[in-house]
Amino acid sequence: MMRRTVLIVEDADTCASTLEIAFSTLDDLEVVTAVSGDQAWRLLEDGLDGVAAIVTDLEMRGIDGFELIERVRRHDLHRRVPIIVITGSSDPEAPERVRRLGADAFFIKPYSPLRVREKLEQLLKNDLPKNESPTS
Repeated sequence: MMRRTVLIVEDADTCASTLEIAFSTLDDLEVVTAVSGDQAWRLLEDGLDGVAAIVTDLEMRGIDGFELIERVRRHDLHRRVPIIVITGSSDPEAPERVRRLGADAFFIKPYSPLRVREKLEQLLKNDLPKNESPTS
């Protein structure tokens, strides 16, 4: 089975580490972290292999989470990659904005790492190859 990669984009070390631990026991999953949207975008542009999902914060210097989501959704190779947003933003319009941009899930800090992991597992399970269809 091919190893899949989850890209965590988070500038807070504690949050990134918590997510890494939460995802560490998922089978055939490698976690790559980026401390900024700029670094994440460079990794994606440079061909980071097997990106199965992106977990991103919104508030970062340079490319913020909103712009990162927009870029990913416009990118031919990554446009269908599931995106989970985790943020401490108090902007009441943020959940609707990220949904419109194409994010698949939204969590506000403080959050349950277990719930994020469960959502990630659900999104990865639903991510079937194009030539397969879900079975009931």
